[in-house]
Amino acid sequence: MPGVRGKQKKMQWTRSETLALAQQSCTFCYGLGLRPGRSGASTPCNCVFRAVFRACYARFRHCASKEKYISRVSLEANPGRQRKSVWGLKNEEYIADFCLVSRRTLDEYEYRIFKYHFLLGADWKLCCRKLNIDRGTFFHEVYRIQQKLGRTFRELEPHALFPLDEYFNGTGKMPADPASPFPVETEDAPKPKPVIKFPLKRAA
Repeated sequence: MPGVRGKQKKMQWTRSETLALAQQSCTFCYGLGLRPGRSGASTPCNCVFRAVFRACYARFRHCASKEKYISRVSLEANPGRQRKSVWGLKNEEYIADFCLVSRRTLDEYEYRIFKYHFLLGADWKLCCRKLNIDRGTFFHEVYRIQQKLGRTFRELEPHALFPLDEYFNGTGKMPADPASPFPVETEDAPKPKPVIKFPLKRAA
């Protein structure tokens, strides 16, 4: 499972990445995804973090709702000492990573809201009654949870949950360089069968 241990180099967000995720009607970043931070450095806007979370959550629901017989087995390069390829279930791995990373990132109060609303599918009325909070407090907490998890999903090391195409396809592609340290083992292409030709007698 991907995780963060020790001090990691802080990820550098770029406008080319945040521009596609930013909300066009946002009054903080004006659709650019970056806003001025401390010491003049630009920081990602909260609308970008919420967009990352929504994309990851939509993929989580898609993976969780699929029938088990549709699950895809993929061949991945193993960066271990033996450097052999391994088979993995990406959908199941993503579901586990999404839940475990969320559990480690949120505190007890935030995780209760996350569990009731996002995992169990309770609406705001049921959550407010269960947690004994008002509607405004509930949605403020939901926005903070989305922002907190969205940032974690993108900045997670060594393997982030977002972008989704890199999570699901990044380690399963055949390396372009045959001298790559983690080559993917494949079977040799079958040789074409020889064609048997019978001699034909020419007509006189």
